[in-house]
Amino acid sequence: MPRIIFIRHGETDWNAEGRFQGQKDIPLNARGRAQARRNGETLIAAIPDVVEFDFVASPLYRTRETMEIARGAMGLDPAGYRTDPILKEITFGHWEGYTAPELEVRFPDLVAQRDIDKWGFVPPGGESYADLSVRVGAWLDTVAYDTVAVSHGGVCRVLQGLLSDLDPHAVTMLNIRQDRVMVWDGEHISWI
Repeated sequence: MPRIIFIRHGETDWNAEGRFQGQKDIPLNARGRAQARRNGETLIAAIPDVVEFDFVASPLYRTRETMEIARGAMGLDPAGYRTDPILKEITFGHWEGYTAPELEVRFPDLVAQRDIDKWGFVPPGGESYADLSVRVGAWLDTVAYDTVAVSHGGVCRVLQGLLSDLDPHAVTMLNIRQDRVMVWDGEHISWI
């Protein structure tokens, strides 16, 4: 299997506020731009042949901005990548824009259901982690070359689950940082 480098987009104001972002098109904030630059610099230093990889990003603005900053930090043409809609974040549907405390007040029964089964729960108008796993699995089946992907926290969670054969409950609990880069060497995951 080809190597996969995964970069989560940098921080947005909604991340900083703890809002369910999903597929809302929120831009990076200053910290997020710095994280993207750091990740590009770290990646080129650790894996110099990354310049020969295929580069693909979710089409959402925060991932494209992260990709372009990271590629620039690697000394590459910022525009030298493609997008793939299958790499969009899990959609939280009508919950997007709310914080967890706001949801607990507005939809306590649904929040309780999600707490019981975060993997299978579908928010109103959204999708479950199980649904996202099918989508990401379909993308993974198309990866034919060493690839750098810039996408989202939920996508990285299920990608790790698929690559490492993790229990679905464990997948939903993974903490995906925005200032680290995931490296799949074909057998194991490490972080730089």
